Amino acid sequence: MCCDSCRYPDIRIQGENYLPQPIYRHIASFMSMFKLAIIVLIIVGKDPFALFGVESPRIWAWGQENKIYACMMVFFLSNMIENQCMSTGAFEISLNDVPVWSKLESGHLPSMQQLVQILENEMKLNAHMDTLPLQRS
Repeated sequence: MCCDSCRYPDIRIQGENYLPQPIYRHIASFMSMFKLAIIVLIIVGKDPFALFGVESPRIWAWGQENKIYACMMVFFLSNMIENQCMSTGAFEISLNDVPVWSKLESGHLPSMQQLVQILENEMKLNAHMDTLPLQRS
């Protein structure tokens, strides 16, 4: 099967980030700061629960005994949450600034056959529109 860039040499492919909703961006930013604070507390050995007069949970004691593992666990778990907040799952296709496919609306990615069919239909439509005479008002 021929690649799409061979079949459609005039098509420019461009990728962009689709920003998540502001609340999710703020949650991810908070998680990033919270992660760093927890890691610093683990490394320094300060007990934040003592400041509030609360007994330290057993996981905090484990973290103080296993600082490297605790820091890695905090880092990876918080990164997982941050990435989930920042992920939109967007995959949008536009041709000549006209949207032709949206994963956000359809819920799935187009198959290669669907993508080729979309491109062919849009190219035919654009070629047909270019041949129509201009109407003057």
